[in-house]
Amino acid sequence: MATLTARELQVLSLMAQGRTNGGMSRHLHLSESAIEKHINAIFTKLGLTEETTIHRRVAAVVTFLEQMGRM
Repeated sequence: MATLTARELQVLSLMAQGRTNGGMSRHLHLSESAIEKHINAIFTKLGLTEETTIHRRVAAVVTFLEQMGRM
């Protein structure tokens, strides 16, 4: 989590709120393509590879919530 940028943390926080890429895009006034790039950077920095046995978005949110003391 320490390697995430401020924007990546914003995106992850919005992901934890259940927002879609489109919802995050509108909230942050960014393109959906930019949101996707931030999400992919988050997955990479959290070590969430192209795993087929887990849902990377859920795993990223769980990591975020654990680090924030909400789980």
